[in-house]
Amino acid sequence: MTSKSLIITVGCLVAFVWVTACKKEFSPADGAPPSPQVVETGDMSLVSVDKPDQFPLVAAETRKAPSELTATGSVFPDISREIPVISLANGRVVDIKARLDDYVKKGQLLLKVQSPDVAGALDVYRKAANDEHMDNLAYARAQSLYEHGAISQSMLEQAEDTEKDAQADLTAAEQTLKTMGVDKDHPTEVVNVYSPISGVIVAQNVTEAAAAGVNLSGSATAFTVADLSTVWIVCDVYENDIPKIQLGQAAKIRLNAYPDKVLTGRIGDIGPILDPSIRTAKVRIELANPGILKLGMFATATFESRTEQSYPVVPADAVLHLHDRDWVFVPAGGNQFRRVEVHAGEMLPGNKQVLLSGIATGQQVVANVLQLESTLEAQ
Repeated sequence: MTSKSLIITVGCLVAFVWVTACKKEFSPADGAPPSPQVVETGDMSLVSVDKPDQFPLVAAETRKAPSELTATGSVFPDISREIPVISLANGRVVDIKARLDDYVKKGQLLLKVQSPDVAGALDVYRKAANDEHMDNLAYARAQSLYEHGAISQSMLEQAEDTEKDAQADLTAAEQTLKTMGVDKDHPTEVVNVYSPISGVIVAQNVTEAAAAGVNLSGSATAFTVADLSTVWIVCDVYENDIPKIQLGQAAKIRLNAYPDKVLTGRIGDIGPILDPSIRTAKVRIELANPGILKLGMFATATFESRTEQSYPVVPADAVLHLHDRDWVFVPAGGNQFRRVEVHAGEMLPGNKQVLLSGIATGQQVVANVLQLESTLEAQ
């Protein structure tokens, strides 16, 4: 490179540096105040800002409200709405019309069982029908003979008793066929098993070509159908908290899968036996299923105590809802703010939020946490 070229290159570099410096120096010439700078410290809950005055503070007010009790639990079926589908006919499964987790309607065909029991039951029924027919004819003849004085009253009564016994045997044989699911007028060796209620199949104990019936499979239950229109939330409540709740009390239910939805149920039972290891009682909450509750889901139940206590109240804008947790920012001295986890309660008129725990009444918090949070994210 020649000396002339070197001089031109150095001059260009000097000019570029000077122009860049001027741009940085005079960028706020439009008169707008510079945005506050947020500096994160080693403590993840502590932030430092260069202009803390741009984030107004507000003191937490006081409000009396019933104290809240929180317990965790799971979704269970209402056992009074959980019905077994049984096959009283022993035999082999030849066709399955439904599967686990299917929704079925009352009277819907679920499976077919080929059963040798049907042949025996039909044989008993046919013999009973023949015997009843013959005894009925004999009783009719006895009535005619008695009217003409050919037989005694005791002989008539004996014929009547024999006919009634035959009728009882026939009725029992018909009932056996009906219980097994066999139509006496159209008998077949294949027995149809139907759903007793509308609901979801929550258990399946049979497969194609498997044995059915208690004598062959060890259990008469082929399926279990549960009506999930109403379910239970079963949760554990510590011994010391049991006096705070009562039967019929309302409970707010939040699901881990749907944290933004709040359902309402009522306490249907408080278990009379404590778990000796963790000193808790099972509390059953009954609630209508809006269609999102699935068996085994984790849930959190919140009960309002019958006693009131004072709670801090802050503007709703002061609470940061992040995932399934709540936070506020409090002054930490100088130009620093500390993020504090709180437990948010109910909303009040005037865009106010009750805080059940985390801060005390009178403590100052950042009035608009989104302003601080957005400033932090922008850095």
